[in-house]
Amino acid sequence: MQIYLDYSATTPTRKEAIAVMQTILTQQWGNPSSLHEWGQRAATVVEQARVQVAGLINAATPESIVFTSGGTEADNLAIMGVARLYAVPQHLIISSVEHSAISETVRLLEMWGWEVTRLSVDIKGRVNPLDLKAALRHNTTLVSIIYGQSEVGTVQPIEELGNIVRSHGALFHTDAVQAAGRLPINVQQLPVDLLSLSSHKIYGPQGAGALYVRPGVDFMPLLSGGGQEMGLRSGTQAVPIIAGFGVAAELAAQELATETPRLIKLRDRAFAQLAEIPGLIATGDGCDRLPHHISMCLEYADGEKLSGKTLVRQLNLAGIGISAGAACHSGKLSPSPILLAMGYSEKAALGGIRITLGHDTTEADVDWTVMVLKQVLQRLTPDLSLVKG
Repeated sequence: MQIYLDYSATTPTRKEAIAVMQTILTQQWGNPSSLHEWGQRAATVVEQARVQVAGLINAATPESIVFTSGGTEADNLAIMGVARLYAVPQHLIISSVEHSAISETVRLLEMWGWEVTRLSVDIKGRVNPLDLKAALRHNTTLVSIIYGQSEVGTVQPIEELGNIVRSHGALFHTDAVQAAGRLPINVQQLPVDLLSLSSHKIYGPQGAGALYVRPGVDFMPLLSGGGQEMGLRSGTQAVPIIAGFGVAAELAAQELATETPRLIKLRDRAFAQLAEIPGLIATGDGCDRLPHHISMCLEYADGEKLSGKTLVRQLNLAGIGISAGAACHSGKLSPSPILLAMGYSEKAALGGIRITLGHDTTEADVDWTVMVLKQVLQRLTPDLSLVKG
Protein backbone atom coordinates (compact mmCIF):
# COMPACT_ATOMS: atom_id res chain seq x y z
CA MET A 1 0.00 0.00 0.00
CA GLN A 2 1.30 3.44 -0.98
CA ILE A 3 -0.28 6.48 0.71
CA TYR A 4 0.96 9.97 -0.12
CA LEU A 5 0.16 12.51 2.60
CA ASP A 6 2.57 15.36 1.86
CA TYR A 7 0.39 17.57 -0.34
CA SER A 8 1.76 20.75 1.24
CA ALA A 9 5.19 19.85 -0.14
CA THR A 10 3.87 19.22 -3.64
CA THR A 11 0.82 17.83 -5.39
CA PRO A 12 0.72 15.39 -8.30
CA THR A 13 0.18 17.15 -11.61
CA ARG A 14 -3.39 16.55 -12.69
CA LYS A 15 -4.08 14.84 -15.99
CA GLU A 16 -5.87 17.86 -17.47
CA ALA A 17 -2.77 20.00 -16.92
CA ILE A 18 -0.50 17.32 -18.40
CA ALA A 19 -2.77 17.06 -21.47
CA VAL A 20 -2.61 20.78 -22.22
CA MET A 21 1.15 20.82 -21.62
CA GLN A 22 1.63 18.01 -24.14
CA THR A 23 -0.38 19.96 -26.68
CA ILE A 24 1.69 23.09 -26.14
CA LEU A 25 4.97 21.18 -26.37
CA THR A 26 4.02 19.61 -29.69
CA GLN A 27 1.81 22.21 -31.36
CA GLN A 28 2.15 25.66 -29.75
CA TRP A 29 5.83 25.82 -28.86
CA GLY A 30 6.58 29.30 -30.20
CA ASN A 31 8.22 32.18 -28.33
CA PRO A 32 5.36 34.35 -27.05
CA SER A 33 7.40 37.51 -27.72
CA SER A 34 7.63 36.76 -31.44
CA LEU A 35 5.28 38.61 -33.79
CA HIS A 36 4.69 35.78 -36.26
CA GLU A 37 1.91 33.20 -36.06
CA TRP A 38 3.91 30.70 -34.00
CA GLY A 39 4.74 33.33 -31.42
CA GLN A 40 1.22 34.71 -31.27
CA ARG A 41 -0.23 31.25 -30.68
CA ALA A 42 2.09 30.88 -27.70
CA ALA A 43 1.24 34.39 -26.47
CA THR A 44 -2.45 33.50 -26.55
CA VAL A 45 -1.74 30.46 -24.38
CA VAL A 46 0.06 32.61 -21.78
CA GLU A 47 -2.73 35.18 -21.68
CA GLN A 48 -5.36 32.48 -21.31
CA ALA A 49 -3.45 31.10 -18.33
CA ARG A 50 -3.23 34.61 -16.89
CA VAL A 51 -7.02 34.84 -17.01
CA GLN A 52 -7.35 31.45 -15.34
CA VAL A 53 -4.95 32.25 -12.50
CA ALA A 54 -6.58 35.65 -11.99
CA GLY A 55 -9.91 33.85 -11.66
CA LEU A 56 -8.64 31.69 -8.80
CA ILE A 57 -8.24 34.78 -6.59
CA ASN A 58 -10.91 36.93 -8.29
CA ALA A 59 -8.42 39.51 -9.54
CA ALA A 60 -10.18 42.34 -11.40
CA THR A 61 -7.69 42.35 -14.28
CA PRO A 62 -5.57 39.47 -15.62
CA GLU A 63 -2.69 41.93 -16.07
CA SER A 64 -2.29 41.98 -12.28
CA ILE A 65 -0.84 38.45 -12.51
CA VAL A 66 2.93 38.29 -13.04
CA PHE A 67 4.19 34.80 -13.82
CA THR A 68 7.33 33.59 -12.03
CA SER A 69 9.24 30.33 -11.65
CA GLY A 70 7.41 29.49 -8.40
CA GLY A 71 6.32 30.72 -5.01
CA THR A 72 9.86 31.44 -3.85
CA GLU A 73 10.51 33.80 -6.74
CA ALA A 74 7.11 35.44 -6.21
CA ASP A 75 7.99 36.07 -2.55
CA ASN A 76 11.41 37.42 -3.46
CA LEU A 77 9.92 39.64 -6.15
CA ALA A 78 7.43 41.11 -3.69
CA ILE A 79 9.97 41.85 -0.96
CA MET A 80 12.97 42.89 -3.03
CA GLY A 81 10.86 44.61 -5.69
CA VAL A 82 9.45 47.01 -3.11
CA ALA A 83 12.77 47.44 -1.29
CA ARG A 84 14.56 48.42 -4.49
CA LEU A 85 12.29 51.45 -4.85
CA TYR A 86 14.17 53.10 -1.98
CA ALA A 87 17.67 54.55 -2.15
CA VAL A 88 17.84 54.62 1.66
CA PRO A 89 16.96 51.55 3.82
CA GLN A 90 13.54 51.73 5.41
CA HIS A 91 11.56 49.56 7.87
CA LEU A 92 9.54 46.43 7.15
CA ILE A 93 7.54 43.95 9.22
CA ILE A 94 7.14 40.18 8.92
CA SER A 95 5.91 37.50 11.29
CA SER A 96 8.18 35.08 13.13
CA VAL A 97 6.57 32.14 11.29
CA GLU A 98 7.21 33.09 7.68
CA HIS A 99 8.37 30.65 5.04
CA SER A 100 12.12 30.83 4.42
CA ALA A 101 11.46 32.44 1.04
CA ILE A 102 10.41 35.49 3.04
CA SER A 103 12.55 35.23 6.17
CA GLU A 104 15.83 34.66 4.32
CA THR A 105 15.10 37.43 1.83
CA VAL A 106 14.40 39.83 4.68
CA ARG A 107 17.60 38.72 6.43
CA LEU A 108 19.52 39.85 3.34
CA LEU A 109 17.82 43.25 3.44
CA GLU A 110 18.75 43.52 7.10
CA MET A 111 22.40 43.06 6.15
CA TRP A 112 21.96 46.00 3.78
CA GLY A 113 20.74 48.26 6.56
CA TRP A 114 17.00 47.74 6.54
CA GLU A 115 15.25 47.69 9.91
CA VAL A 116 13.10 44.61 10.43
CA THR A 117 10.44 43.85 13.01
CA ARG A 118 9.50 40.19 13.42
CA LEU A 119 6.12 39.91 15.08
CA SER A 120 5.80 37.20 17.72
CA VAL A 121 2.97 34.69 17.59
CA ASP A 122 0.95 32.88 20.24
CA ILE A 123 1.04 29.14 20.94
CA LYS A 124 -1.36 28.64 18.02
CA GLY A 125 0.96 30.46 15.65
CA ARG A 126 -1.25 33.53 15.20
CA VAL A 127 -0.16 37.14 14.96
CA ASN A 128 -1.90 39.57 17.30
CA PRO A 129 -3.25 42.48 15.20
CA LEU A 130 -2.51 44.84 18.10
CA ASP A 131 1.16 43.88 17.88
CA LEU A 132 1.18 44.79 14.21
CA LYS A 133 -0.46 48.13 14.92
CA ALA A 134 2.13 48.92 17.59
CA ALA A 135 5.05 47.92 15.32
CA LEU A 136 4.20 50.27 12.44
CA ARG A 137 6.52 53.25 12.05
CA HIS A 138 6.60 56.37 9.91
CA ASN A 139 9.09 54.65 7.57
CA THR A 140 7.38 51.23 7.40
CA THR A 141 7.12 50.57 3.68
CA LEU A 142 6.04 46.92 3.59
CA VAL A 143 4.41 44.30 5.81
CA SER A 144 4.47 40.61 4.81
CA ILE A 145 2.42 38.05 6.76
CA ILE A 146 1.95 34.47 5.60
CA TYR A 147 -1.66 33.52 4.82
CA GLY A 148 -1.59 29.87 5.85
CA GLN A 149 1.47 28.57 7.68
CA SER A 150 2.92 25.59 5.82
CA GLU A 151 4.28 23.73 8.85
CA VAL A 152 1.48 24.08 11.41
CA GLY A 153 -1.48 25.05 9.24
CA THR A 154 -2.54 28.21 11.07
CA VAL A 155 -4.45 30.75 8.98
CA GLN A 156 -3.72 34.35 9.90
CA PRO A 157 -6.41 37.08 10.20
CA ILE A 158 -5.28 38.51 6.86
CA GLU A 159 -8.23 40.85 6.36
CA GLU A 160 -7.81 42.47 9.77
CA LEU A 161 -4.04 42.73 9.40
CA GLY A 162 -4.37 44.15 5.90
CA ASN A 163 -6.79 46.82 7.00
CA ILE A 164 -4.33 47.95 9.70
CA VAL A 165 -1.52 48.19 7.16
CA ARG A 166 -3.69 49.98 4.61
CA SER A 167 -4.83 52.57 7.12
CA HIS A 168 -1.15 53.26 7.86
CA GLY A 169 -0.29 53.69 4.19
CA ALA A 170 2.23 50.86 3.83
CA LEU A 171 2.07 48.01 1.33
CA PHE A 172 0.82 44.58 2.43
CA HIS A 173 2.04 41.27 0.99
CA THR A 174 0.89 37.78 1.86
CA ASP A 175 2.36 34.42 0.89
CA ALA A 176 -0.81 32.53 -0.09
CA VAL A 177 0.98 29.51 -1.56
CA GLN A 178 -0.67 27.06 0.88
CA ALA A 179 -4.05 28.80 1.00
CA ALA A 180 -4.86 29.35 -2.67
CA GLY A 181 -7.03 26.61 -4.10
CA ARG A 182 -7.94 25.44 -0.60
CA LEU A 183 -9.57 28.57 0.80
CA PRO A 184 -11.63 31.15 -1.11
CA ILE A 185 -9.55 34.26 -1.85
CA ASN A 186 -11.03 37.43 -3.30
CA VAL A 187 -8.35 40.09 -3.80
CA GLN A 188 -10.99 42.63 -4.81
CA GLN A 189 -12.23 42.55 -1.23
CA LEU A 190 -9.09 41.48 0.63
CA PRO A 191 -6.82 44.42 1.57
CA VAL A 192 -3.64 43.00 0.05
CA ASP A 193 -1.35 44.70 -2.44
CA LEU A 194 0.85 41.73 -3.32
CA LEU A 195 0.06 38.00 -3.07
CA SER A 196 2.20 34.97 -3.94
CA LEU A 197 0.96 31.78 -5.62
CA SER A 198 2.51 28.47 -6.67
CA SER A 199 1.43 26.04 -9.38
CA HIS A 200 2.61 22.78 -7.84
CA LYS A 201 0.61 23.30 -4.65
CA ILE A 202 -2.67 23.16 -6.63
CA TYR A 203 -2.01 20.14 -8.89
CA GLY A 204 -0.21 22.13 -11.55
CA PRO A 205 3.35 21.48 -12.75
CA GLN A 206 6.42 22.41 -10.76
CA GLY A 207 8.33 25.42 -12.03
CA ALA A 208 5.60 28.06 -12.21
CA GLY A 209 4.21 30.58 -9.78
CA ALA A 210 2.71 34.04 -9.82
CA LEU A 211 2.71 37.32 -7.97
CA TYR A 212 -0.56 39.22 -7.84
CA VAL A 213 0.14 42.95 -7.98
CA ARG A 214 -2.75 45.27 -7.17
CA PRO A 215 -3.18 47.84 -9.96
CA GLY A 216 -1.30 51.01 -9.11
CA VAL A 217 1.31 49.31 -6.91
CA ASP A 218 4.89 50.00 -8.02
CA PHE A 219 7.95 47.82 -7.56
CA MET A 220 11.25 47.23 -9.30
CA PRO A 221 11.81 44.04 -11.29
CA LEU A 222 14.56 41.67 -10.20
CA LEU A 223 15.35 40.40 -13.71
CA SER A 224 16.31 42.74 -16.53
CA GLY A 225 16.07 41.81 -20.17
CA GLY A 226 13.37 41.68 -22.79
CA GLY A 227 10.63 43.22 -20.67
CA GLN A 228 8.27 40.24 -20.59
CA GLU A 229 5.42 40.11 -18.03
CA MET A 230 4.55 43.79 -18.43
CA GLY A 231 8.22 44.64 -17.84
CA LEU A 232 8.08 43.18 -14.33
CA ARG A 233 9.77 39.83 -14.92
CA SER A 234 12.00 39.53 -17.98
CA GLY A 235 12.75 36.18 -19.54
CA THR A 236 10.98 34.02 -22.09
CA GLN A 237 7.90 32.57 -20.44
CA ALA A 238 7.77 28.80 -19.87
CA VAL A 239 4.64 28.43 -21.99
CA PRO A 240 3.81 24.75 -21.34
CA ILE A 241 4.33 25.09 -17.57
CA ILE A 242 2.30 28.30 -17.40
CA ALA A 243 -0.48 26.65 -19.42
CA GLY A 244 -0.59 23.75 -16.98
CA PHE A 245 -0.70 26.22 -14.08
CA GLY A 246 -3.66 27.96 -15.69
CA VAL A 247 -5.65 24.75 -16.12
CA ALA A 248 -4.92 23.71 -12.53
CA ALA A 249 -5.99 27.12 -11.23
CA GLU A 250 -9.27 27.06 -13.14
CA LEU A 251 -10.12 23.56 -11.92
CA ALA A 252 -9.13 24.41 -8.33
CA ALA A 253 -11.56 27.32 -8.39
CA GLN A 254 -14.34 25.10 -9.73
CA GLU A 255 -13.76 22.38 -7.12
CA LEU A 256 -13.27 24.62 -4.09
CA ALA A 257 -16.85 24.41 -2.84
CA THR A 258 -16.81 20.61 -2.68
CA GLU A 259 -13.17 19.75 -2.04
CA THR A 260 -12.59 22.06 0.92
CA PRO A 261 -15.43 20.60 3.08
CA ARG A 262 -14.29 17.07 2.18
CA LEU A 263 -10.74 17.83 3.30
CA ILE A 264 -11.93 19.44 6.54
CA LYS A 265 -13.90 16.30 7.36
CA LEU A 266 -10.87 14.08 6.75
CA ARG A 267 -8.59 16.44 8.67
CA ASP A 268 -10.85 16.44 11.72
CA ARG A 269 -11.16 12.64 11.55
CA ALA A 270 -7.38 12.35 11.67
CA PHE A 271 -7.05 14.78 14.58
CA ALA A 272 -9.67 12.88 16.58
CA GLN A 273 -7.80 9.59 16.18
CA LEU A 274 -4.35 11.08 16.77
CA ALA A 275 -5.61 12.56 20.04
CA GLU A 276 -5.65 8.98 21.39
CA ILE A 277 -1.84 8.92 21.42
CA PRO A 278 -0.40 10.35 24.68
CA GLY A 279 2.53 12.66 24.18
CA LEU A 280 1.52 13.48 20.60
CA ILE A 281 0.01 16.94 20.71
CA ALA A 282 -1.69 18.98 18.01
CA THR A 283 0.09 22.13 16.86
CA GLY A 284 -1.34 25.20 15.17
CA ASP A 285 -4.80 26.68 15.42
CA GLY A 286 -7.62 24.15 15.72
CA CYS A 287 -10.23 26.41 14.10
CA ASP A 288 -8.47 28.93 11.85
CA ARG A 289 -6.60 26.26 9.95
CA LEU A 290 -5.84 25.14 6.43
CA PRO A 291 -8.50 22.54 5.51
CA HIS A 292 -6.07 19.84 4.45
CA HIS A 293 -3.49 20.26 7.20
CA ILE A 294 -2.69 18.10 10.27
CA SER A 295 0.34 18.86 12.42
CA MET A 296 1.50 17.30 15.68
CA CYS A 297 4.62 17.14 17.79
CA LEU A 298 6.07 14.64 20.26
CA GLU A 299 6.50 16.08 23.72
CA TYR A 300 9.13 13.45 24.49
CA ALA A 301 11.14 13.75 21.25
CA ASP A 302 14.84 12.98 21.52
CA GLY A 303 17.11 14.14 18.75
CA GLU A 304 19.37 11.10 19.16
CA LYS A 305 16.69 8.42 19.15
CA LEU A 306 13.28 9.82 18.28
CA SER A 307 12.32 12.89 16.28
CA GLY A 308 9.85 13.96 13.66
CA LYS A 309 12.30 12.87 11.01
CA THR A 310 12.50 9.43 12.63
CA LEU A 311 8.74 9.09 12.19
CA VAL A 312 8.96 10.25 8.57
CA ARG A 313 11.51 7.55 7.83
CA GLN A 314 9.55 4.86 9.65
CA LEU A 315 6.29 5.69 7.89
CA ASN A 316 8.13 5.81 4.58
CA LEU A 317 9.22 2.20 5.18
CA ALA A 318 5.52 1.40 5.57
CA GLY A 319 4.71 3.09 2.26
CA ILE A 320 3.33 6.31 3.75
CA GLY A 321 4.67 9.75 2.85
CA ILE A 322 4.45 12.50 5.47
CA SER A 323 6.74 15.39 6.41
CA ALA A 324 8.71 16.58 9.41
CA GLY A 325 7.89 20.27 9.50
CA ALA A 326 8.66 22.35 6.44
CA ALA A 327 9.92 20.26 3.52
CA CYS A 328 12.75 22.69 2.76
CA HIS A 329 14.23 21.94 6.21
CA SER A 330 13.94 18.18 5.87
CA GLY A 331 17.69 17.59 5.67
CA LYS A 332 18.49 19.19 9.02
CA LEU A 333 18.14 17.58 12.42
CA SER A 334 17.47 20.76 14.37
CA PRO A 335 14.47 22.12 16.25
CA SER A 336 11.78 23.60 14.06
CA PRO A 337 12.17 27.40 14.12
CA ILE A 338 8.42 27.69 13.62
CA LEU A 339 7.61 25.61 16.71
CA LEU A 340 10.25 27.45 18.71
CA ALA A 341 8.70 30.78 17.68
CA MET A 342 5.34 29.45 18.90
CA GLY A 343 6.78 28.75 22.34
CA TYR A 344 7.44 25.00 22.21
CA SER A 345 10.46 23.52 23.93
CA GLU A 346 13.49 22.46 21.88
CA LYS A 347 12.65 18.84 22.59
CA ALA A 348 9.09 19.16 21.34
CA ALA A 349 10.29 21.23 18.37
CA LEU A 350 12.41 18.25 17.27
CA GLY A 351 9.30 16.08 17.17
CA GLY A 352 7.07 17.97 14.77
CA ILE A 353 5.32 16.08 11.96
CA ARG A 354 3.00 17.26 9.21
CA ILE A 355 0.33 15.20 7.46
CA THR A 356 -1.35 16.97 4.55
CA LEU A 357 -4.29 15.64 2.57
CA GLY A 358 -5.29 15.91 -1.07
CA HIS A 359 -7.55 14.84 -3.91
CA ASP A 360 -6.73 11.16 -3.61
CA THR A 361 -6.91 10.90 0.19
CA THR A 362 -9.65 8.68 1.60
CA GLU A 363 -10.95 7.83 5.06
CA ALA A 364 -9.21 4.48 4.75
CA ASP A 365 -5.91 6.26 4.09
CA VAL A 366 -6.33 8.36 7.23
CA ASP A 367 -7.32 5.39 9.40
CA TRP A 368 -4.45 3.22 8.15
CA THR A 369 -1.89 6.00 8.63
CA VAL A 370 -2.96 6.61 12.23
CA MET A 371 -2.82 2.89 12.97
CA VAL A 372 0.69 2.59 11.51
CA LEU A 373 1.86 5.67 13.42
CA LYS A 374 0.60 4.16 16.69
CA GLN A 375 2.44 0.93 15.96
CA VAL A 376 5.66 2.77 15.11
CA LEU A 377 5.54 4.75 18.35
CA GLN A 378 4.81 1.64 20.40
CA ARG A 379 7.82 -0.07 18.85
CA LEU A 380 10.16 2.88 19.27
CA THR A 381 9.08 3.70 22.83
CA PRO A 382 8.15 0.36 24.46
CA ASP A 383 8.53 1.85 27.95
CA LEU A 384 5.66 4.27 27.33
CA SER A 385 1.97 3.45 27.17
CA LEU A 386 1.14 5.20 23.94
CA VAL A 387 -2.42 4.26 23.18
CA LYS A 388 -5.23 5.10 25.55
CA GLY A 389 -7.22 2.17 26.82
